[in-house]
Amino acid sequence: MFFLLAGLLLGGAAPTILITDLSQGQIDINTTFKGADLLVFGAIQYPQGAVPEAPPDIAIVVRGPVQPVTVRRKERVAGIWINTDSVRFESVPGFYAVATTRPIDELADDRVTAIYEIGVANLQLSPATGASDAETEAFEQGLIAAKRSAGLFVESPEAVTVTRNVLYRARIAIPAAVPVGDYVAEIHLIRKGRVVASSTTPIVIGKSGFERWVYVAAQKHSLAYGMAAVAAALLAGWIASLVTRRA
Repeated sequence: MFFLLAGLLLGGAAPTILITDLSQGQIDINTTFKGADLLVFGAIQYPQGAVPEAPPDIAIVVRGPVQPVTVRRKERVAGIWINTDSVRFESVPGFYAVATTRPIDELADDRVTAIYEIGVANLQLSPATGASDAETEAFEQGLIAAKRSAGLFVESPEAVTVTRNVLYRARIAIPAAVPVGDYVAEIHLIRKGRVVASSTTPIVIGKSGFERWVYVAAQKHSLAYGMAAVAAALLAGWIASLVTRRA
């Protein structure tokens, strides 16, 4: 009896649990790949099945893979465009998409959204150079603008649908230019400005077929792949010269 009472006093109420699944845990890229439509869906398991009357807020983040990126500024010098200043960012996701039930600034305060990196403005890109804060901010905004333009940084407010305050779903558009690698879908349940439950689900985006063969060859046999590429270029040039001479 003592241990049961102590457990009730110390443990408190049972936690809310997020159950999540994906329409596909692996996305294959081949020569005809034009993008994919990823469905993230699941259910909210409330303690003792007590569903609240107020609708919950959900934020779904799909991101990956993280890699360093150097952003350079081009300036015209003596009539020639050349690279001048640059800033290196150590942890830039190759793809980042967030879908929410409401606009991000209505879900929680800046501290909470920054901790969970909900929203492009809250990404921790980790600048690694000694540039001033103003310069770093300018380069960061340039990087974000380029990613947005390529469809690799996306925010979709009010794109998460919640049914009967229990079932949730959202569609995340995966563009054709998405990099290969390991991804993760992060789902956060937000109540009264606090994240009360989270779940994560891995996603793999990789090449398939001939695209995969070329990718693996380039990664594992870089020297042989480079020599083959040079030989193919020389052969193509030689064939082109023959055609030109005959013409």
